[in-house]
Amino acid sequence: MSDEQQLSDFLNGKTEYTLRLFRFFIAQLSELGPINLRHTKSMIAIESQKSFAYITQLGKNFIHVVIPFNQPFADNLCFTKIAQVPGTNQFNHHLRIYFEADVNEEVKGFLKMAMIS
Repeated sequence: MSDEQQLSDFLNGKTEYTLRLFRFFIAQLSELGPINLRHTKSMIAIESQKSFAYITQLGKNFIHVVIPFNQPFADNLCFTKIAQVPGTNQFNHHLRIYFEADVNEEVKGFLKMAMIS
């Protein structure tokens, strides 16, 4: 099965609102640089040179994104949770997007940082 078909299957049955948010988010990411979407069993990996963010949940009215960094960025207004992965130096930064306006300059800055690091 192709990656495109797997992605389509992953998006199947989602609300039109969530699909619009998803398309908007991907369009915003594409403005930062070339990206590739890779479907895994439980999420969508967003890749540039490497995987730099993960869409882990598509709810009825939101998308949930996890961005891993090697340090916590506690001084922010966008992440709902920051959690260290046990036994590693990885800190997962959780972002829940309910509205297009949630993909603001702060969010784009963190995504760009993750994309190029």
